[in-house]
Amino acid sequence: MAIKYDFNTDLDDPKTTIQHRDIILAKNFLKKIYLDWYQNFIDFAKLNPNGKYLEIGSGGGFLKDLMPNVITSDIMPLPHVEMEFSAEVLPFKDNELDGIFMVNVLHHIPHPYMFFKEAERALKPGGKIVMVEPVNTPVSRFIYKNFHHEPFLPEGGWEIASTGPLSGANGAIPWIYMKRDRAKFEKEFPKLKIEKLQPHTAFRYTVSGGVSRKCLVPEWSYGFWNAIERFPGIPPLFGMIGTYVVSKK
Repeated sequence: MAIKYDFNTDLDDPKTTIQHRDIILAKNFLKKIYLDWYQNFIDFAKLNPNGKYLEIGSGGGFLKDLMPNVITSDIMPLPHVEMEFSAEVLPFKDNELDGIFMVNVLHHIPHPYMFFKEAERALKPGGKIVMVEPVNTPVSRFIYKNFHHEPFLPEGGWEIASTGPLSGANGAIPWIYMKRDRAKFEKEFPKLKIEKLQPHTAFRYTVSGGVSRKCLVPEWSYGFWNAIERFPGIPPLFGMIGTYVVSKK
């Protein structure tokens, strides 16, 4: 399958998200990265076969293929997504959800504290939020600030200028909430507990080309890059992405 890359796409156009999904499914190297991220969801959430799970910002992903019982959602109307709503107002009852999953979503939500308040309300006790988001490491900070199309502002506040569902962003938001301002987070959301911030994905996403460029390495080299990233010292220094786990007490 020939992959078409369009460098002039409107990030807030649903067609762009659909195109990104097609690219992820067609690029085996990139798809394997997503499979690893989804495995983090499964490992950290300790899935209950009869539980009720929600994915926010399902957009370009394919989590439903691995977890048929997950409810897919997005802020934009998309043909492969079940529900359309803002993460700032979750259409679920109190204590209804066993888990919430997100891939690169939190740093696009204009008022992330509204999401956490809603998650605090809608999650069952013991339920978890598992997020794959940018991390703030020495290397990631340099790359995000100098070579990435999205803003990365570790000195930023708790809100993001809302220019659109995907064009508005601050890649440092997850780190701001759960690392820099952890004490404030714990005060503002007393029923939530930050369990883990685990950096990973140091090189793989970059060499994969993501959704905008061709893969820079052969697909068979995936195991090699994955092994390099597991060396001690690599994730905290070079990690570009991380898994954030928050549970409801």
